[in-house]
Amino acid sequence: MAEKVQEKTSSKKNNYTYAIGRRKQASARVRLYQEIKSTYDFKKGDIIVNNKKIEEYFPGELQKLHYLDPLKVLDKSNQFAFTIRVSGGGMNSQLDAVILGMSKALAKIDSEKHKALLRKKGFLTTDARVRERRKVGTGGKARRKKQSPKR
Repeated sequence: MAEKVQEKTSSKKNNYTYAIGRRKQASARVRLYQEIKSTYDFKKGDIIVNNKKIEEYFPGELQKLHYLDPLKVLDKSNQFAFTIRVSGGGMNSQLDAVILGMSKALAKIDSEKHKALLRKKGFLTTDARVRERRKVGTGGKARRKKQSPKR
């Protein structure tokens, strides 16, 4: 049984580069395709987020400027295709997670050239700010005052 499982996993060939981007509660799983097979429903230059075009998922001009920045820095806007699964958090956190995941995937392809440019522009820096946890003894929120046990 174990031999059959090994055969299946070794014969499976992935033609994408995988990276994960996180911000607050949002997590984005990014696949970067360099070569696209005819069986896929997307082409080079496409960015698909949760089975929608990225323009539909993140509508707005400001958001469009942000998610295209890593590709503009490298001058590779129509050479790759991305499929992204994003979950958790709000829209801005999801956008930041997508940008970080795309940048990590681009850096994996050619780390000597791409990584230095992306690092210089700040696209590979993880934003460490997260939601503050609830403290014991407070009245339900993280920064709320102590709750008196005797009334």
